[in-house]
Amino acid sequence: MAPVAPAMSTRISVFLSLTTSDEDAAPSVTAICETASVALRPRRQLCHPRGMAITGETQEALRPLMFSIAYRMLGSVADAEDVVQDAYLRLHEQEIAGEEIRNPDAFAVTVTTRLAIDVLRSARRNREVYVGPWMPEPLPDDDADPAHRIERDETLSFAFLAVLERLGPVERAVFLLREVFAYDYRDIAEVVDREEAACRQILHRAKARVAERRPRFDGIDERDSALADAFFAALQAGDVDGLIDRLADDVVFYGDGGGRAPAIQHPVHGAVAVARFLAGLVRRGSQVGVRFELRPVNGGPALWVRGPDGALLSVLMVEFADGTAQVIANQLNPEKLAHLGPVGDLYALFGGRAEA
Repeated sequence: MAPVAPAMSTRISVFLSLTTSDEDAAPSVTAICETASVALRPRRQLCHPRGMAITGETQEALRPLMFSIAYRMLGSVADAEDVVQDAYLRLHEQEIAGEEIRNPDAFAVTVTTRLAIDVLRSARRNREVYVGPWMPEPLPDDDADPAHRIERDETLSFAFLAVLERLGPVERAVFLLREVFAYDYRDIAEVVDREEAACRQILHRAKARVAERRPRFDGIDERDSALADAFFAALQAGDVDGLIDRLADDVVFYGDGGGRAPAIQHPVHGAVAVARFLAGLVRRGSQVGVRFELRPVNGGPALWVRGPDGALLSVLMVEFADGTAQVIANQLNPEKLAHLGPVGDLYALFGGRAEA
């Protein structure tokens, strides 16, 4: 199935620029439907025959779009799937009630976004008391579910999703619908139940807040793949000097255990400190027989760490830019790894001593 989220032709540092004016508005839904191709960015046409029945085939066609929105809103695979299922239920209820759905895509986007806003409002209360840094759930690039194989671009990276945590639920929805999915302000206003002028103001504030901590991102090319290979080779060898050479001077390492796994509760800063910390993790892991597997997630390189029994212990995600690793996050929270298969017990493996 073709990816739904549009490929981004510009880098994060460009598309988040605060110099973008409102006159640079994306084409409206009507304009998109009337045009064979849109220069701004490719995307699915939203026009459908009026009164179109929501068949199983139509639902499956809508699912990647719904999941793409929900996952970017929530940063959680499990919560995104729950939102998609709830949205399906709303679609079904609408049909049972005999109400005409003139545009299944628009209906699905609206219901999915509003449900995600509600979930995020509740989740934010929990995240305020979250133990340690909060990072998103990894989404494998080779996920078996076709709906999860959405376009891998800057806005799906773990570092960017973490930055979006700075936004409120409605801010996040407006930002994503406009900057990622290229919806017109009129359509966004209908989805979030705000005036168009209010949506413009919301987007301006959201872009400013995101720009304060936006991650540097060069995209993934052959050079980045070679850099990732060299970085992970040095990591698995416990080569401190080799790691330092491949880390940015201001690199930051985060560990997300959520109080359910032995993880550091404060970030580690700087190439030397991060390199030594990573080498220490590898040394302790080798003592208990951990195994490593290179497998990309969220459009970027990642190292899957497994115990002697093959159970997943963590997913180490790395963001590269300017020829070095800029941000590293070790996802150890078993609740955030459960969708990837059997999860091991780090406390039992390390005797509750090690932090990762």
